Amino acid sequence: MKVLVIGSGAREHALCRALSLDPDVTALHCAPGNAGIAEVAELHTVDALDGVAVAELAASLEAELVVVGPEAPLVAGVADVVRARGIPVFGPSAEAAQLEGSKAFAKDVMAAAGVPTARAYVCTNEAEIDEALDAFGAPYVVKDDGLAAGKGVVVTSDIATAREHALACGRVVIEEYLDGPEVSLFAVTDGETVVPLQPAQDFKRAYDGDEGPNTGGMGAYSPLPWADPKLVDEVLATVLQPTVDELRRRGTPFSGLLYAGLAITSRGVRVIEFNARFGDPETQVVLARLKTPLAGVLLAAATGRLDALAPLRWSDGAAVTVVVASHNYPGTPRTGDPITGLGEVAEQDAPKAYVLHAGTKRDVASGDVVSAGGRVLSVTATGSDLVKARERAYRAVARIGLDGSHHRSDIAAKAAEEAGPGAASD
Repeated sequence: MKVLVIGSGAREHALCRALSLDPDVTALHCAPGNAGIAEVAELHTVDALDGVAVAELAASLEAELVVVGPEAPLVAGVADVVRARGIPVFGPSAEAAQLEGSKAFAKDVMAAAGVPTARAYVCTNEAEIDEALDAFGAPYVVKDDGLAAGKGVVVTSDIATAREHALACGRVVIEEYLDGPEVSLFAVTDGETVVPLQPAQDFKRAYDGDEGPNTGGMGAYSPLPWADPKLVDEVLATVLQPTVDELRRRGTPFSGLLYAGLAITSRGVRVIEFNARFGDPETQVVLARLKTPLAGVLLAAATGRLDALAPLRWSDGAAVTVVVASHNYPGTPRTGDPITGLGEVAEQDAPKAYVLHAGTKRDVASGDVVSAGGRVLSVTATGSDLVKARERAYRAVARIGLDGSHHRSDIAAKAAEEAGPGAASD
């Protein structure tokens, strides 16, 4: 089939890489893409938020599947316009994407579906904000109600910081703090059938030891050796399926990728948030472990045929991704710096380690690949266990040169230490 992927980040590079390895994909296109995606897909210029433009591009390419990567086009209704042209699209409608687009909407759906989550107040003025902060106490969890590119959440013990963020948000969700480790679990759904993927854990804070400000994600790993083996089945039964059923009951069926951000608390699993698309950087490690060809899975979801899909096949090994970020990220990042070492990774580390591009572009004058965003690269590696995957990922990171860049050195370190080396050969 001919596939068009919409987006330009490392998530889309991971999707394009997986699709490029699928023998059923005869032509692969991406819009707008980036310097790395250009190596596996034909790039096209498009306004990703313009549904008519995306649909026109898909029709001109005779695409048989459109995969919408980022959240903003989904909330803007791009999938609706493409679907209306009769082209199968992997991604929810604008109404269903409000599960990510509005934290308040997500809380309402969870309450109706009986999904376990944190107690919360939706606040629209100063008096309500102060009342909610007082009711819950520290640590304070303050979430912008709308889309904020993964950076709209503040978790702090300082009430002044919490209050400042809340007042800046307009409409805001203030909720109780959830203790325990966090888990990301993706599920592919056609609005009825729900097929969970393998869980992953990402690292939101900018610096080692979970210090510094929240980011869009500085790295991830999968599998989670410390997690209960029954976790996926439990989340499917108590979170994913009830949510999909409730949205269908409301007349806004959710078709695409449902992402549950979870806290494994002392009182059980609780939903922190939902996203309506593949997460970044978790996608990089989840797809690295998926052995089932990807295109057929996404097409089955887009065409309502997930119930006929064979069980997904997974690698027994592990995957780790480390994000290389530009100078000053997550503040205002510096861009335009040359990136070196990409060829060395391709020559010496592939296919066990490889680079997925996020904020990159090719400089027209020099031909060099240069930084063009905050999170620049996701260096991803696989191995028989987390120890081996970490070792490969950081060896590849060491080959990368980007002036002023930074990355975390502790991605998956604790999990790898606790799990120890596995028995599998590599």
